Amino acid sequence: MKIVIASDHGGITIRQEIISLLKEMNLEYVDLGCDCTASVDYPDYAFPAAQKVVSGEADRGILVCGTGIGMSIAANKVKGIRCALAHDTFSAKATREHNNTNMLALGERVVGPGLARDIVKIWLETPFESGGRHETRVNKIKEIEKQYA
Repeated sequence: MKIVIASDHGGITIRQEIISLLKEMNLEYVDLGCDCTASVDYPDYAFPAAQKVVSGEADRGILVCGTGIGMSIAANKVKGIRCALAHDTFSAKATREHNNTNMLALGERVVGPGLARDIVKIWLETPFESGGRHETRVNKIKEIEKQYA
């Protein structure tokens, strides 16, 4: 599994913690930054990461900003992205099992490094419950996207 990861200035510390986890899990990753403390615009990092996921250059993506909200909103504007904002392990697991999310957003000002690692590990290791009602619902989302292409 190949992961793309990006953050704005508000998510650098958690992004580095997640990169350490990815290395421990022996997962390939692409780090799109940012590495500055000056204010930057989160869409400038969310969109390239999302594009790598929809193009197939990465299997999944992880985004970090201060709250995770801006990154998740920006990523979800890209057709084919299902980015979930998760600040707890239950949501991280459910969003993979039920929504087949391909991107995860976290807020550095909301979760600490230990919890961020737990959330990401669970999200990466949890499979989608294919078939049945969850797949039907995800397919409905895909159909809605087609109307706005």
